Amino acid sequence: MKISKKMVKLPIEGDNKMNRSDGKIKSNRLLISTPTLGMFRSEWVNARFSQIIPCNFSTVDVQNFMNPHMPVGFQLVDAENLSAKAVVDGDFEWMMSIEDDNIIPQGTLIKINEYMIRNDTPVVAGIYWTKSIPPEPLLYRGQGTGHYADWRLGDKVWVDGIPFGCTLIHGNIIRELWKVSPEYMVNGVVTRRVFDNPSEGYIDPVTKGWMATSGTTDLAFCKRCMTEDIFTKAGWPEFQKKQFPFLVDTTIFVKHIDRASGVIYPINLPKAFLEGKITWREALRIMTV
Repeated sequence: MKISKKMVKLPIEGDNKMNRSDGKIKSNRLLISTPTLGMFRSEWVNARFSQIIPCNFSTVDVQNFMNPHMPVGFQLVDAENLSAKAVVDGDFEWMMSIEDDNIIPQGTLIKINEYMIRNDTPVVAGIYWTKSIPPEPLLYRGQGTGHYADWRLGDKVWVDGIPFGCTLIHGNIIRELWKVSPEYMVNGVVTRRVFDNPSEGYIDPVTKGWMATSGTTDLAFCKRCMTEDIFTKAGWPEFQKKQFPFLVDTTIFVKHIDRASGVIYPINLPKAFLEGKITWREALRIMTV
């Protein structure tokens, strides 16, 4: 039997198309962004590159469904904005941030792939922790209220503040922020301040005292999405109405590694918490007695 060239043709960049939920054809499905100064722990490398690849997901050396992006040697905010530019220029459907000190669990890409296929949640984060004893989970409800504690491991928790250690963001969110963000230049490359490190000082007109504010790019991103109507503009109006529009999937249990010492956090969590039998609030009481 004669085999046609079409049947045996190997896929190349731009040759793999994937249907989006809106019926359009999409060739660039996911950009994985890892801002880094260039130093990787072997534990991180093993966790990142030993991931199980979902069916019909493939790797970049075969099909360009998954596209890694690693801006090296930049300040975090600049690296993130270079990644935002890559999302916009490449018309990627999704962006995933994996920071270079976050060790993702096996099966992460399978779970992320399921979220992308369902296409019903624009921002999803895994759960990870501060490098401290006791550790603090990085998920928040409200500003200035500390971390949110009333959840069990395995829950899907809705919050209004998430980190970027292991986070999936729909490309439309990035594109809408891009449209309304000012241009600036990073090492000769023109990009936009989709992500920003809020930092300002001013004299309070009432108290005449010097006031200073600062923050992180992840929480600033969350605030912009909620206050600038970004969910609505990006095609997710139901999320604009939510008090807590960001999802943390605690089944994606991410570990936080100290680059210098190799110590991995969290350390010594109560067994009952790891089994999903008690809340984090209850676990914290046990750990701080």
